Amino acid sequence: MNLAGLHGRLRPSRAGVRLRILAGLAVLLVAGLTASSVTSILMLESFLHKRNTRTLRDTSARLQAVIARGPQVADGDQISALLGPPFGSIAIDAHDRILLSTGSGDLAPEALVRATTTVPAGRVIDYGNVTGRDHLSAVRIPSPGLVLERAGRSAVRPAAVILVMDIAVDDSTTDTLVARQLAIVAGALVLLLALAVLVLRLGMRPLATMAASADAIAEGHLTERLPTRGNRSETDQLAEAVNRAFDAQARAEATVRSLAADTSHELRTPLSTISGWLDLHRQGGLTGPRLETALGHIENEVGRMRLLVEDLSLLARLDAGRPIEQEPLDLTALAASVVEDARVIYAARSITLTATGPARVTGDAARLQQVLRNLVGNAVQHTPAQAAVHVTVTTTPGYVQVSVADDGPGIAHDDLPRVFERFWRAEASRSRSYGGSGLGLAIVEAIVHAHHGHVSVESAVGVGTTVTVRLMTG
Repeated sequence: MNLAGLHGRLRPSRAGVRLRILAGLAVLLVAGLTASSVTSILMLESFLHKRNTRTLRDTSARLQAVIARGPQVADGDQISALLGPPFGSIAIDAHDRILLSTGSGDLAPEALVRATTTVPAGRVIDYGNVTGRDHLSAVRIPSPGLVLERAGRSAVRPAAVILVMDIAVDDSTTDTLVARQLAIVAGALVLLLALAVLVLRLGMRPLATMAASADAIAEGHLTERLPTRGNRSETDQLAEAVNRAFDAQARAEATVRSLAADTSHELRTPLSTISGWLDLHRQGGLTGPRLETALGHIENEVGRMRLLVEDLSLLARLDAGRPIEQEPLDLTALAASVVEDARVIYAARSITLTATGPARVTGDAARLQQVLRNLVGNAVQHTPAQAAVHVTVTTTPGYVQVSVADDGPGIAHDDLPRVFERFWRAEASRSRSYGGSGLGLAIVEAIVHAHHGHVSVESAVGVGTTVTVRLMTG
């Protein structure tokens, strides 16, 4: 992980995050306030329309009831007084010609008259955009027996009366509401955004603290970590995730340093041995049998270095996740072959095998045989000559288990968690007199994990050690 790069990403992004959040809040606020205002206006318009329609119908029903009582004689003033503002009337003949108009009826054009004749009597219609801001509602009712007196003219008998209501005042009310809603939306938006900026500034403080801690880490304070409050908030979760990444990086760097130190330590002895013999040869100190002895020592040390390099190369390939061979095999047969070889190499040792039958698995035969050889070899090399080694292969539903146990001195409890570490040996002297380079169990663990299996160690001082490998059947 590039600490400076992380710091660079943390600090500039704070402004970017703040701006994105503010932009998102602004969009949501505008959308929410606009939707609320539009809903309020539509609800008001719906209410006013329903109220006006109901009022117009009630008034037309009352007027129609008066006309229905019998022959009625009235003039325009009487009808205006009967209806009152904002109502008006239009009297028309059988040919839809206007005979008399009163009140709001004076605003109505002939188009309104024609519109009322296209719908059944008693149905309310709306007619807008009349004389600028005028907006009218009208309903036509029949007027049999009604006689209208006209000043200076003869009386007429209208075929119908159109009741007209001026609802322009409602339009004015709606316009006023729209203007006020716009002012409210603008003011609320400014106020809410100001509050959002304040809240964001307070909310982004943990990120500022995290950036400061990242600064410190980038400057070399590698033990520094991003602060957490323990409240499981999003910033806490982010800080914990970054801290885990820092810890993983620190462990990886420590592993690399340890690996480099251990590798150099393992190579130092053979290289020193080879260099010493070569110096002695250049000085003319190796002749006859001594030269052959020196070449033998050099060959042995080169073999050790070659084995170390091969082991490290194998671990690197396994760590990289390179695919391994996948073929059916019998783990019991592999264990029998390894035990047979060990009996030949260590003829004086008691090495036994117990198996309940074939143990079928799928994997890389050569690698799994290497696992068994490493386990048996460790058990032999790290125990006294009189200690017995027992290899057991058992099969359970879905799994095959191989255990390699010895009756040796055992491993201290505090050392058990480290047995799979690379180059680790229980002997503080790190001497080779007890065996190989300390990569045997690390290779075992890597190969078993590559086969999606599990390996574990149980040991007690003075009792012995058991290493168990568990693989899925195949």
